[in-house]
Amino acid sequence: MRVLAAGSLRGVWPSLLRHFPEPVETAFGPAGLLQERIAAGEACDLFASANLAHPRALNPLAVIPFARNSLCLTVRSDVLQQGDNWLSLLTRADLRLATSTAGEDPCGDYAQTLFDRMGDSGEGVRARARALVGGRHSAPIPAGKLAAEWIIHSGQAELFIGYASYASRLRTIPGLTVIPLPAPYNPCAEYGCAVITPAGQRLGMFLQSEVAKGILREAGFEA
Repeated sequence: MRVLAAGSLRGVWPSLLRHFPEPVETAFGPAGLLQERIAAGEACDLFASANLAHPRALNPLAVIPFARNSLCLTVRSDVLQQGDNWLSLLTRADLRLATSTAGEDPCGDYAQTLFDRMGDSGEGVRARARALVGGRHSAPIPAGKLAAEWIIHSGQAELFIGYASYASRLRTIPGLTVIPLPAPYNPCAEYGCAVITPAGQRLGMFLQSEVAKGILREAGFEA
């Protein structure tokens, strides 16, 4: 079975497949770019996306929701000032903000939704934000590094908006502070898979099982 899967699933995917009884070959990448590859004719049995729009656009046999995620803000710890919170940090003009690439990676689209929900202050944040990962022309993230870790520790930005499923790992990295984003502003990332072939149906149904839900919750997702 061949699967194309959103990069944010890379960490949890081996744990899921240990409980699935069939061999699976998986390639990871930004979901928007994976959807383009499938639409252009690349063969796969199942496409696991960080949103529902990309699976639905393929007119597959079925679209199966299986997890949720949200966003968090990662900050270089030494730039924090007394009283800073998520809003003061995002609106501080002396701090550089990085996101993923909207239109090509759903995480970038969710960041744009966050800016929309911030109203007038969000427009200034949007104008300053730089899309540094998740795009067709983005530099690759070094193996073994998280996007926020690499972007901040390499000096490309002081702030990064990424998925909350990474928060527990990011909190163990020296020099980084993770700040939650409040629910009224924080978009819900709905993960779903497009079943392309009957073989992919079996994996799609497994992703909705209680076993898979438990593994996803342990990895920081909502199931």
